Amino acid sequence: MRDIAFSLSVLLGGISAATVPACVDAAKAGPPLHPPTVLVAPVVRHDVSLFVEAVGTLDGYVDADIRARVRGVLQAQRYKDGAAVKAGQLLFTIDRAEYQAALDAAKAALARAQTAAAHNRAQLARRQDLGAARVVSTQDLEDAEAAARDAESQVAQAQAQLRQAELNLSYTEIRSPVNGIAGLAQVRVGNLVGQEGPTLLTTVSQVDPVRVNFPFSEIDYVRSASLLKGLDGRDLAWARAAFRRADRDPKGGKDEDGTTPELILADGSLYPHRGVIVAANRQVDPSTGTIQLQALFPNPDGLLRPGQYGRVRMRSRSAGIGALVVPDKALIQVQGMYSLAVVGSDSRVKLRVVEVGQVVGPLRIIKSGVSAGDRVVVEGVQKAGDGALVVAQAAPPDATIPPAPGMR
Repeated sequence: MRDIAFSLSVLLGGISAATVPACVDAAKAGPPLHPPTVLVAPVVRHDVSLFVEAVGTLDGYVDADIRARVRGVLQAQRYKDGAAVKAGQLLFTIDRAEYQAALDAAKAALARAQTAAAHNRAQLARRQDLGAARVVSTQDLEDAEAAARDAESQVAQAQAQLRQAELNLSYTEIRSPVNGIAGLAQVRVGNLVGQEGPTLLTTVSQVDPVRVNFPFSEIDYVRSASLLKGLDGRDLAWARAAFRRADRDPKGGKDEDGTTPELILADGSLYPHRGVIVAANRQVDPSTGTIQLQALFPNPDGLLRPGQYGRVRMRSRSAGIGALVVPDKALIQVQGMYSLAVVGSDSRVKLRVVEVGQVVGPLRIIKSGVSAGDRVVVEGVQKAGDGALVVAQAAPPDATIPPAPGMR
């Protein structure tokens, strides 16, 4: 060993033999251990409000497609794209010259038919008088009666053609059927419309209230079936009355019976008005195990538009009293499995696989795997390997479990 140390001292330029063993011993000892500091919070029992969420699609209460019902050149657009319109307001006009001419011709045809009918009635009256005097034959009388009836039929046909011509002329002025918002025009002035069928010109949507369609699981439907009875009487008037009650009474907007849904918008914000469920589909979709429900939401400010998506949230009928909860950020997820870093009394970490339930705000319900009072790592999880020694410090209260929410 001295020979080896002497050789190393020569090669390294004079390091003494005594120095080498000291360095080797220091390397074996390593640096002093400094356990990482982590923040922990206890697993607690907490009363939480459980919700059922589903992605909903928004539609206008009425979405009226405005189409050209007659062929012609689009002459004018009488509204501004995207503007609010009133029922009966003129939206488009089509060149009416052709249809005005057809109307004039129909009027003339009716006048001619009426003249012919009057002549044939007079002829029939004379033949009847002469027939009574046996001056004309029975054949002549029958011919006069047939001609009179035919003339009356011609009048009826001409009247029908006149009504059709009036309708066609009226179709050259295209009006909104409802109050709402008119979309962007699909065809511009100068284009030929109605050539190969009714041409879509725009769509007018009544957006106060809006319809929201969303799926509801069969299990949740069975649990809530008694609360969804009486939907036949929930029409627009009923919904508007419910909205007014909610505006007058703050408690009227709360989910007292679990059937007044909330709407979470695309940016994660909560829509300020609650809706009401007004319809349920006739069947459960066997491919998804869900039934489609329809809710109405008031939209006085026009924030909601057809085509939007949102998350519909309803209070679950499942109890959430005394549930085991931890901060959701404490969970470690690996390949679909969840675990928690539990710090024992010896300050060592033990990773425990847990079964998780619903997310409730910043919390996650834990069904099994830990017990109330266990300390779990909420910050510094990446430092807390299984069996690691840590310095556990209590996390601030505002970073762990918030005050118990009221059961809404």
